[in-house]
Amino acid sequence: MTSTVALFGGVYSNHLALAAALAHAKSRGVETFYCLGDLGAFGPNPNKVFDLLVDNDVRTVQGNYDNSIGNGLEDCQCGYTDPRDNHYARISYAYTLRNTSIEFRDWMRDLPQNIRFTLGGKRILLCHGSPRQMNEFLWESTTPTHFLEKLCDDFDADIIAATHTGLHWQRDLSRDRRFVNVGVLGRPANDGTSNVWYTLLHASGAGLSAEFVPVSYDYESLCEEMRAEGLPEEFIQTIRQGWWTTCLEVLPSKERARGEY
Repeated sequence: MTSTVALFGGVYSNHLALAAALAHAKSRGVETFYCLGDLGAFGPNPNKVFDLLVDNDVRTVQGNYDNSIGNGLEDCQCGYTDPRDNHYARISYAYTLRNTSIEFRDWMRDLPQNIRFTLGGKRILLCHGSPRQMNEFLWESTTPTHFLEKLCDDFDADIIAATHTGLHWQRDLSRDRRFVNVGVLGRPANDGTSNVWYTLLHASGAGLSAEFVPVSYDYESLCEEMRAEGLPEEFIQTIRQGWWTTCLEVLPSKERARGEY
């Protein structure tokens, strides 16, 4: 017998990708959905994301973006220092804050910062950046295995699932434990394709496994909607071409070398 749950990360107001991922997961027989936060940013009309999450009973973790929007903070708590990245981050945040309903803001403010459940006998911990810090970046190339082991020890988890970086990856740990970055739905994984990614967590007689799932969606319609909302062409270029044009400062050298910029 197999039990499967879907894990979505970084929606970034991409309601079309979220709808496509929900439909795809349901076609695979999945009935339980989790979102690991960062619901706004980059994309258009953030309230459309709210409706999809609520209508499909998606249990959601609070990301740094959601914490900022929910509490009306001055910025997204992304920590950019590069002037260009900070410029685009401010545009994105101001648009999202301005266009998010009071109801959605209140809902985001009250989201939990982690969710725990058991799957296949494993203790699962869902968080946004890391279990110790909401906006912590854990990168495949720079995060030591012993640090991930310590997180599992400190937070009593067999599987830690996060998002925040925008790039999906996973690592096996000792004692049949694992760290999984579930990827994001909001924009491509800096890989030159229009696909976005989510994760299926499977429990079966053979144990627990994480499957990264590419999602195709109507990205051209999203681009048209973004342009109609006056969002930067740099954001639209990323959606259409699959290469990150902003928020590059945070990428370690190995991850950045895979991209176009």
